[in-house]
Amino acid sequence: MARPFQKIGLERFSFRRRRSVSSPSSPLSLASDGTDGSTMEGPPGAAPSTRRILSRSCGSKGSRLSVDLPPPLAGGPSDKGAARSSSSQAVPPRPARHEGPPSDAEMVKEKFSKLLLGEDMSGTGKGVSSALALSNAITNLAASVFGEQRRLQPMAADQKARWQKEIDWLLSVADYIVEFVPSQQMSDNGSCMEIMVTQQRQDLQMNIPALRKLDGMLLEYLDSFKDRQEFWYVSKDADESEKGNMPRQDDKWWLPTVRVPLNGLSDAYRKWLQHQKDLVAQVLKAAMAINANILMEMEVPESYMESLPKNGKSTLGESMYKLITDDYFDPEELLSSVDLSNEHNIVDLKNRVEASVVIWQKKMTNKDSKLSWGHGVSHEKRGMFEGRAENVLLLIKHRYPGIAQSTLDISKIQCNRDVGLAILESYSRTLESLAFTVMSRIEDVLNVDLATQDPNNADSMRIPSLTSEDTDKVISDAKAEVEKSRRMEPVTATMYDFVGSREHVKEGANGPKLSKISSIATKRFSYLDNLGGTRSPIARH
Repeated sequence: MARPFQKIGLERFSFRRRRSVSSPSSPLSLASDGTDGSTMEGPPGAAPSTRRILSRSCGSKGSRLSVDLPPPLAGGPSDKGAARSSSSQAVPPRPARHEGPPSDAEMVKEKFSKLLLGEDMSGTGKGVSSALALSNAITNLAASVFGEQRRLQPMAADQKARWQKEIDWLLSVADYIVEFVPSQQMSDNGSCMEIMVTQQRQDLQMNIPALRKLDGMLLEYLDSFKDRQEFWYVSKDADESEKGNMPRQDDKWWLPTVRVPLNGLSDAYRKWLQHQKDLVAQVLKAAMAINANILMEMEVPESYMESLPKNGKSTLGESMYKLITDDYFDPEELLSSVDLSNEHNIVDLKNRVEASVVIWQKKMTNKDSKLSWGHGVSHEKRGMFEGRAENVLLLIKHRYPGIAQSTLDISKIQCNRDVGLAILESYSRTLESLAFTVMSRIEDVLNVDLATQDPNNADSMRIPSLTSEDTDKVISDAKAEVEKSRRMEPVTATMYDFVGSREHVKEGANGPKLSKISSIATKRFSYLDNLGGTRSPIARH
């Protein structure tokens, strides 16, 4: 009789379990297929007691479980099962990474993101202004491209392409610097009305095409030396037999040594080389003129004004002040009274003269100022002293064109907030330095040729500064020089155009010489504040 009771007990437990599983909140309802009412009673092959325990855990009749189960722990059986199921599926392939140099789009994004952040890639707001960031970008680009131009030869194709491409990117900012100008518009009924339209700012519209043409001319002059060389270069690490017996130029120790044939350059090549030098000199003058006008447009920073003394006498010193305020003034006498044997003294003199000009000009513009200067100096005399100081400043800049920028120049560039002026100033400055470099390389070849023909003139290989006669050839009008450079045609002359009777006049012996070359990566070449004028930079403000 025991078997029927056992069967009835199992049926009662099975009935109670089915009632509890029917609840949707029961956790065991997840184990049901929901189709035929059959349920799982534990693992296959489990003992009846085990299945009974599972059924009792579901609760008594009428009880409904609503317990939210926590997520399974990492590394549990469920994760292993999911890992096995995911491993059975095919993993989608990753996109192929771009290999090789970055594309132009990526380079533009990186360059302009750096400009927008003011060269502060951390994003902490410690960057410089947009104008200074763009000026530094143009300067750094020119330094990386032209900094290794140590030989008189065409630029490498990749460097030339990089310069033309990246300078176009940086100059494209100027296309969006516009101003409103009046214009006429014809309506549908035939009436004419005046409206305001936008166009590129006037100074950018005039100077950027001129600078682009000067840029192309310089690159073309360098390309003209391809397969036209009667000279060669010897590395500074070469043997003494290769260097020959020519004296070493200690002021240009980093440059390779120039060598020419034993009998010197041919007459045709010498004339052609001198012609190339004259063409590069015209480009140099035009670039200096544009740079001078742009720096005149920049305002003198307040920080620079606050650092100046109250009178020009404190800046110049007693002896120099007496020479400028004397009835008879000779700028050559003033320069001869100062030690200009090194670049540091030249820059110091330039800073002092510029500071005195700014001080006097400020007092002339502030007529109602209560500050007194000297012993009741009249307004006319003060203007005369200012003009004399500017003449000294122009003489310094023409005689030593390769010196570093003055404190006023650096302050204007760093404190400038006009993006258009920053583009014009940096672009013209880089072209000025490139033209100066090319002209200096031509001078090196001509001096070596002169020393080869006449060994007694070997000392002339050390290029001195410009003489006083050269400073008389000052450009009277910067705009006229720019227009002249625009009308200049590309180089079309060949060496055959210069074949003729030999002229025994050696222009290289007494011609204008250049001072020590400064590397473009570390130097910012000087400018001419006012070419032919006598007003200071702040006269227009």
